[in-house]
Amino acid sequence: MATKIPSISFLSSVSFFSKVSENSLKHLDSVLIEKEFSRRDIIFKKGEPGDVMYIIRKGEIKIHDEHHIFHIALPGDCLGEYALIDQKERSATATCTEDSILLLLKQEDFLHLIQTDLGFSKGVLSVMIERHRHLDQMQMELAKSKHDLEISNAKFQGLINGAMDAIIMISEDFKIQMTNPSANIMIENMDAIHRNLLFFLDEPSAQFLEDEINDANNEKNRFKKFLPQPITVIGSNETVSIHEVTLSKIEDEKGLLYLIIFRNIEDKIKTEHTIKLLTKKTEYLEAELQEKSNNHGITAKHETMLQVLRQIDQVATTDATVLITGETGTGKELVAKAIHQASFRFDKPFIRINCGAIPSNLIESELFGHVKGAFTGASTDRKGRFELAHTGTLFLDEIGELPLDLQPKLLRVIQEGEFEPLGSSKTNKVDVRILAATHRDLRKRAEKGTFREDLFYRLNVFPIHIPPLKERGNDVCDIANDMVANFCKKLNKPLIQFSESDINLLISYQWPGNVRELQNLMERAVIISQEGQVNLSSIIPSIGPNEIKSEAIPDNPIWTASQLTDFEKENIVKALEKTNWRISGKNGAAALLQLPPTTLSSKIKALKITKP
Repeated sequence: MATKIPSISFLSSVSFFSKVSENSLKHLDSVLIEKEFSRRDIIFKKGEPGDVMYIIRKGEIKIHDEHHIFHIALPGDCLGEYALIDQKERSATATCTEDSILLLLKQEDFLHLIQTDLGFSKGVLSVMIERHRHLDQMQMELAKSKHDLEISNAKFQGLINGAMDAIIMISEDFKIQMTNPSANIMIENMDAIHRNLLFFLDEPSAQFLEDEINDANNEKNRFKKFLPQPITVIGSNETVSIHEVTLSKIEDEKGLLYLIIFRNIEDKIKTEHTIKLLTKKTEYLEAELQEKSNNHGITAKHETMLQVLRQIDQVATTDATVLITGETGTGKELVAKAIHQASFRFDKPFIRINCGAIPSNLIESELFGHVKGAFTGASTDRKGRFELAHTGTLFLDEIGELPLDLQPKLLRVIQEGEFEPLGSSKTNKVDVRILAATHRDLRKRAEKGTFREDLFYRLNVFPIHIPPLKERGNDVCDIANDMVANFCKKLNKPLIQFSESDINLLISYQWPGNVRELQNLMERAVIISQEGQVNLSSIIPSIGPNEIKSEAIPDNPIWTASQLTDFEKENIVKALEKTNWRISGKNGAAALLQLPPTTLSSKIKALKITKP
């Protein structure tokens, strides 16, 4: 032990002496004893009598009771102030957590200063009065908090008692600790406290709830769980009710408690049963209606289209690949959708891609997807159409426009159901049904080498050819009537009635654009109609392109310069298509046309020929 006088400024920073005058602090300074302690030294123990107050000059002191820590005292804090006025036992143990320096003030020195130094006694008394006021304020706040808590408890109890759901609290041994009025009504018992809840459940429900609570006992933390199956409750008067249940675990000083909320679902079960009956009835009526008018939304009376409908029904319930052919605008996508809707995959994705509408450098990514960094601009991974169509149907429209170098990859995924995304070495497996459509003659293209022969045969498992509208007889009138009715309703206009001359015009016109052209003209007809009247001859061309082509070509014709240019352009396009648009080289279009590649390139530019 060594005596060392601390600075007056330090003592003034100690809250216990903060009101003491400077002269009185000097008197205090003269009686303080400085003592050094090492880490883990015990300053005093719980239960020891105290007659010294300690002021922490340097270091850190832990106030504790065995392993429970009450407080960590730091420089400027005081320990054991009550030892200055009594010699009662210490209420806790103080241990150094690091090397520390403490200032000791003995009880006898403190009392001597109180008796002899008025400034010291006034300063300490001011601090004690201030602390007392602070304690009074804390007591008032605690009293208010207690009042607020009582109000909150009353509101909470009111909510529980007023709840429509039955609420029961049980202990670990399933004894009921609390019920609300709804629970008393459910179990038909007003005095269920301390009775076993399982006695009010049927045997399967009792076993199920017991298993759930036993599992919950193994959970360390609180939890809330919606039980996966309903609970059947049997009241004291044998009334049976079915409930969905939420189980919560609560732990307090008395042990584990379980809060169980029962919600009656008998009305819900009745409603679900009614819905199931109505759903089955609807499905039956829909099936009956489908049998009577199985046209898949396609207007068809002509034998050529009835044959298409029969083919749809034949192939829809299989997973066979279908190749749909026909002129542009004949409704190939409508047939593809009909096959999908009538298949077992009807509730799975139907994904469409137009192979002719996507640039050749992007089509691979669109079909098979890509990984981040696969090419410039690929900032993230992206799924392709095959992945999006997994378990469903993929419709490859205009399949004839698919680049030749990509066709082997398509053939592989059709045959083996696997592919690698662009830029990835990982093989993906998919289950996809393929429907393809084209207005091209793929067989001829395969013979010319501009379409893979093996891919053609793999696509052509079940061919469906859609006849052009001009070969469907009176179907054109039925389709036109349906379109007009829809457009009139959409545009809020009176329904148009076609005259006999209108009907003859509809049947006699060649319809080079097929159903798509008919749709456009019928929409135009509705737009310009007046009070349900329209003159179709004003919107339907009197001479169709097919009629011009059917005119006889005279013997020894003399071609105009414009016609010769058209012939030359057509001839170059044929050569380019045959050589897969390769200009130079042994197998290029220039060699086929016996022209220098530079000359052919100039002609292509001059004639404005572009690859479709």
